[in-house]
Amino acid sequence: MKKLINSPQDVVAESLAGFAAAHTDLVRVHTNPNYIVRADAPVAGKVGIVSGGGSGHEPLHGGFVGRGMLDAACPGEIFTSPTPDQMQAATQAVDGGAGVLHIVKNYTGDVMNFEMGAELCEAEGLDVQAVVIDDDVAVKDSLYTAGRRGVGLTVLAEKLCGAAAERGDDLSQVAALCRRIDRQGRSMGMALTSCTVPAAGRPTFDIADADMEIGIGIHGEPGRGRLAVKSAHEVVEMMAAEIISDLPFNRGDRVIAMVNGMGATPLIELYIVYNELARRCHSEGIHIERQLVGNYITSLDMAGCSITLLKIEPDWLDLWDAPVHTAGLRWGV
Repeated sequence: MKKLINSPQDVVAESLAGFAAAHTDLVRVHTNPNYIVRADAPVAGKVGIVSGGGSGHEPLHGGFVGRGMLDAACPGEIFTSPTPDQMQAATQAVDGGAGVLHIVKNYTGDVMNFEMGAELCEAEGLDVQAVVIDDDVAVKDSLYTAGRRGVGLTVLAEKLCGAAAERGDDLSQVAALCRRIDRQGRSMGMALTSCTVPAAGRPTFDIADADMEIGIGIHGEPGRGRLAVKSAHEVVEMMAAEIISDLPFNRGDRVIAMVNGMGATPLIELYIVYNELARRCHSEGIHIERQLVGNYITSLDMAGCSITLLKIEPDWLDLWDAPVHTAGLRWGV
């Protein structure tokens, strides 16, 4: 294992310290329990938005804390759910009197701990609603989930819901928006290599140099199956076909598209993947209105990518284009 760390046990703590030092203008980092909040939290009269999950998926979630996106993020240990006291403390820290929305990826530990954290907050009189994101078309009932996994769509939901909260929508409106986003987005991923969790010191799974895994999860969970390595064109054709047929997406649909790197795939390859996706969408009569290409929800040092398509409603482009100022995503400011 070759990693730029000091010790496996200190990776999350030292990374959070570095994040705090690098982004003092954007966030405050609290420890014991760990959570990240936007520098001006709580914002009076605004719905707070909190998300979180295991570390190792950066910039998700901490990199999306700031104006126009998340108010707080709860980082667990690597690939390990944060604890209820983290969710409780983060929710309290961002409650500006308009309630708080929890955006939760569909992993059993995340769902359970966010539910417990919400119950603790509700016992104190806070108004909390939660929406679970479950956009992965690859598998159902994986090692980590009951139902579909929550993956790339989480990034798009955090951006759109963050903009809605920033413009003054109330808690019920923001939660309803998040549920619509979940219903209208689909994702699928693939891996060329495994990832290596520092505490384990070895790859999470074995994969031959000539093989790839289709439908992989963001923790290295198995996917649909293992195949010989294919060209970018063939990989995108396989994944796009599954995504488009699942919703389904239809001719004339307008979408936001994301090609996401899993941590170790260079941008030159991700743009090749995006080009193939754009061609496939054009052939299907699906109009890409906005796009993201880069590393947004990673799996440590895994080589691979994921594709997300979100069918948009009329006013969603206004929410997408609204200013956002976070460590991992920023425009319009």
